[in-house]
Amino acid sequence: MKEKMDNPGVHIPPPFFVVIIFITGIFIQKYIPINPEFFHTTPAIILGILLLVATLFFVLPALLQFFKTKNTVITFHPAHSLQMNGIYKISRNPMYVGLFLFYLGLSLLIGNWWHFIIFPILFFIIREYVVRREEQYLQRRFGTSYLEYKKQTRRWL
Repeated sequence: MKEKMDNPGVHIPPPFFVVIIFITGIFIQKYIPINPEFFHTTPAIILGILLLVATLFFVLPALLQFFKTKNTVITFHPAHSLQMNGIYKISRNPMYVGLFLFYLGLSLLIGNWWHFIIFPILFFIIREYVVRREEQYLQRRFGTSYLEYKKQTRRWL
C-alpha cells in the first residue's frame, strides 16, 4: 500500500468559501434588505474598483511565484518548497489577502451591506479551517525555516 503524503489537509478550496458567503449575502439582502444607497456614490464605486485592482497586486505575483517554483496552489497537495520571496516577504498569505480584497471590492460594487456584515464569518473560516492547517503543515514540512520565516513575515499584512 502506498504511503499517504503529508499535506495541509484543506480539502475544500478556499475560493469556494468566498463564493458561498457571497451568495449567502445576496440571499439575506433579498429577504432582509438594507438600503444600498451608499453604494451608488462615487467614493463607494472608486473604493470598490481600487480594492479589485489591489487584488491583482497580491494574487498575480503569488501565482507567478508558485508557477516559477513549480509548487501547487491545490490545498490538499504537498508543498515542494517554502514561498518566502517576492510578495511572500510582505504577507505569508497573499492569495487569501487577495481573495478578501476581491470579496470586499465586489461587495462595494454590487452594493450589499450584508456582505460586510457576514465578512467576519468568511475571515474566521479562512483563518481557522485553511490558514491554521496550512501553518501546521508548513511547520511540519519545513521546520526551522518556516518558523524563522513566520517571525519575519506577518500572516496578513
